[in-house]
Amino acid sequence: MYARSLSAVVCLAIALGTPAMAQKSASASQNPALLYFTDVALVDQDGKTQRLYSDLLHGKIVIINSFFAECKDSCPVMAGNLAKLQDLVGERLGKDVYFLSFSVDPAKDTPEVLKAYAAKMKAKPGWFFLTGSKENVDFALNKLGMHTDERQNHVSLFIIGNEPTGLWKKALGMAPVNQLIPIVQSVLDDRR
Repeated sequence: MYARSLSAVVCLAIALGTPAMAQKSASASQNPALLYFTDVALVDQDGKTQRLYSDLLHGKIVIINSFFAECKDSCPVMAGNLAKLQDLVGERLGKDVYFLSFSVDPAKDTPEVLKAYAAKMKAKPGWFFLTGSKENVDFALNKLGMHTDERQNHVSLFIIGNEPTGLWKKALGMAPVNQLIPIVQSVLDDRR
């Protein structure tokens, strides 16, 4: 995958791709994105196991953020922006568009805690709040470039990606939602 464009000050194009070593070892029949992201197991707010690539990324358009449920600073603002973006996405949410909120504090953010947080945010089907073993969550966050050793230092960016077309962008998660809409829309509308 590769970044194809750069738009607005709040958006930075990023390259989320397969490391060179994985590309060299991949045969023509293997999916390079699966080799990179892997199917590390995570757990959603309903206690259901979700595989990182096959269940959450493959063939989907995603908006990804990291957060922790006890956060009183940037997390509520970012979650509020995602809640507003649900209206923009409309009926596509849960069909080809998904929101993926990864906890940076999996020890405290159990599925039960995340389910309550999701209800507070009025999350619709297709918005996953993800936790799991610390090892698996850290691995997934590392692959997404969002790992942190201190929960309060988590990344306050959204990664907006169209896995089928390879268009990936970053946007400031705390930007006014009217500045996020054109960035998200550009990824939603991307066709290869």
